[in-house]
Amino acid sequence: MSFRDSREENWQTKKPTIRERTTFMFNNDLFSDVKFVVRKSDDESESKQAIPAHKLMLSIGSPAFEAMFYGDLAESSDSIEMPDCEYESLLELFRYLYSDEVTLRGSNVMGVLYLAKKYMVPSLAVKCTEYLQDHLDPSNVFTILVSARKYDEEKLVNRCWKLIDKQTKAAVKSEGFAIIDRRLLEELVKRDTLYIPEVELFKGVVQWADKELARRDVVADGSEKRNIIGERIIKAIRFPIMTQDEFSAVVINTRILSDDEVYNLIKHFSAVKSSPMEFPVSKRGPMLMRCSRFNVVKFSCKEESEFENMVSFIVDRDIELYGVNFFGSKSDAVYSVELRIFKGARNSPLGKMIFSLEAGPFSSILHKSKRCFVFDVLFEKPVSLTKGYCYEIYSKIHGPPSGYGIGGSSIISCSGVKFTFVNPCLLPTGRVNELIFTELEE
Repeated sequence: MSFRDSREENWQTKKPTIRERTTFMFNNDLFSDVKFVVRKSDDESESKQAIPAHKLMLSIGSPAFEAMFYGDLAESSDSIEMPDCEYESLLELFRYLYSDEVTLRGSNVMGVLYLAKKYMVPSLAVKCTEYLQDHLDPSNVFTILVSARKYDEEKLVNRCWKLIDKQTKAAVKSEGFAIIDRRLLEELVKRDTLYIPEVELFKGVVQWADKELARRDVVADGSEKRNIIGERIIKAIRFPIMTQDEFSAVVINTRILSDDEVYNLIKHFSAVKSSPMEFPVSKRGPMLMRCSRFNVVKFSCKEESEFENMVSFIVDRDIELYGVNFFGSKSDAVYSVELRIFKGARNSPLGKMIFSLEAGPFSSILHKSKRCFVFDVLFEKPVSLTKGYCYEIYSKIHGPPSGYGIGGSSIISCSGVKFTFVNPCLLPTGRVNELIFTELEE
């Protein structure tokens, strides 16, 4: 039986639009004048699969296919091997050329993007990059970044770096980080805008070196690790901004630094004057802004060990909240914090918790501008807050008596963002000193 005999009789009359009729021809032997042979893999094996196609339909949607079939060096064979792609990805390219539709998923989107670039289908490439942007997260950001650069997708590259900056710690722990090349690792470590404790970044670099050495079947001692990491990366790590405890417990034991480097850093931690530091001393992180609520600070005389506090506010621009600054007491005071953020009132039926943290210890430090002891509670990743909505921060602080602010205002403008505090009965005093944030880009 021929293909013509096996098709649905008068099928054209049942599909009134050209799009319906061309979609019917997708992956259909009917009138096919070329086949593409590609590899198809499953969990256990790999085989070759043929996809029927129509030269005219492919050429209408792709100048590369037009040159392949109707150019001066036109392909004459009716069976074309495609060793550089897989069945699922090529099938989606063809689906798009026949119907303007595409089914993207994590398993095929990179392959479809590659084919969209190769066969000059820019509208499909846009759909692929939009899909990747929508599904971007710390677990895949380095994998997507590498591909975005390979295909010159600058907008997607920038989105990747913004996510890495905001969620550095989670991104560095991802499987994709372990397989980046050294050039990308160097670029990462040199960034000023990473949001991660320096000791955690160092741990990530060491783990990267361990896996790289394991792939090369090399014994992972300190000198080999330093050699595989490279001097430019080592010199870009900001050891001086670690705490002395972090440096002693984590860095020294790796034996990556020389004896002289360790000696000079210990002198730095001990506030002993020495030669200029050979490692960067500036802190990393986004340009954080602080909304300070009070002008006057008092100290609590009550021998309480637990303090509850609630702050409700509205912002007039979208922001990302990176943390909260609390009043403490003397410099060696240590606190633990329970903190919840609600969209809406906590005790309201519509109140929805969007962030929760139980952590400590946090040590008080001297706030230079106000001459009071405070401490930051910074989140592992920022919390997005939308303009016009009321948010409530509920906190419970465990520790010695602390300071508190008085004379708070109901409206405070900070770096172009207006904070309206909506619990006036609690405005005069409070233990939440500052809200730490950045404004989201329009």
